[in-house]
Amino acid sequence: MTNPFYKNNGPISILEIIKLLNINPNKNIEYLYVDDIKDLQSATAKDITFLHSKKYKNLANKTKASFCITTKNLSVELPKNCMPLIVENVLLSISLIAAKFYPDAVDDNFDETVIDITKSKFKDKVKFGKNILIGKNVSIGINCLIGHNTIIEKNVSIGDNCSIGSNTIIRNSLIGNNVKILDNCIVGKHGFGFFPDININLRYPHIGVVKIQDNCEIGCGSTIDRGSMSNTVIGKNTFLDNQIHIAHNVKIGENTIIAGQVGIAGSSTLGKNVKIGGQVGISGHLKIGDNVEIAGGSGVIKDIPDNSKVMGYPAKNIRQFLKENK
Repeated sequence: MTNPFYKNNGPISILEIIKLLNINPNKNIEYLYVDDIKDLQSATAKDITFLHSKKYKNLANKTKASFCITTKNLSVELPKNCMPLIVENVLLSISLIAAKFYPDAVDDNFDETVIDITKSKFKDKVKFGKNILIGKNVSIGINCLIGHNTIIEKNVSIGDNCSIGSNTIIRNSLIGNNVKILDNCIVGKHGFGFFPDININLRYPHIGVVKIQDNCEIGCGSTIDRGSMSNTVIGKNTFLDNQIHIAHNVKIGENTIIAGQVGIAGSSTLGKNVKIGGQVGISGHLKIGDNVEIAGGSGVIKDIPDNSKVMGYPAKNIRQFLKENK
């Protein structure tokens, strides 16, 4: 993932990272540097990555990263080109290092750069309501509408023929063409990522963005969190109903339809042509295949293969569910 918005403080000495993690240094790496911190799949030989679960061992086997923060048990999943840095708590360690590379990505305070749209370059280009604020590093295409009391904060790109509703806030987002984001939505704020502690809860940086591809519609009152280590993606021609929460790093394939009050936890991936009924809950780090249908009110806690129809809690094959609940 290449982040277009946050300043990267790299390269950083791997020795400095080791000291930050309070682990024993290796004399052979004293003068080596890493440019960035990335996930297993997108990391290059100039990057550091992390592995915290066996669920990602297939990606770990193929990573090109030179260094990986992981546990002793998981270190066997790494290729020879990737040196393990052994820690007790991988995610906590990643939080510390990500904040070192991207200190500006930790907090989500209000955007002090915003100005009234009537004082911006968009005043004659966009049709807008009352009390519209625009931040720095914003681009807006042709034939766009913006509703009353909406704030387009810094670091947003909006394509052509888009409609942004009233009372909506957007930041750190790349929005395609012909996208409708309805009233009272929050797009691009950081996700629910922190480590609980007795005295203070430690937040980790969210250095990803939200990507909403062409021809999508986001229903009223929906929240889409930006990614932490990768991007949150809404595939083209996907329609979200009202009051839906899409957590950080979620990937939704094209032509997907999601009914109201659905919650999708972080880092889950949905395939193409998925249909989800109202009030469904999908746990984190799951893979939902192509052409899957999930009945309303279901709770998904396991991966679902392609072309499946599921129902219930825990969600299971719909025929099995109906047979068990006659």
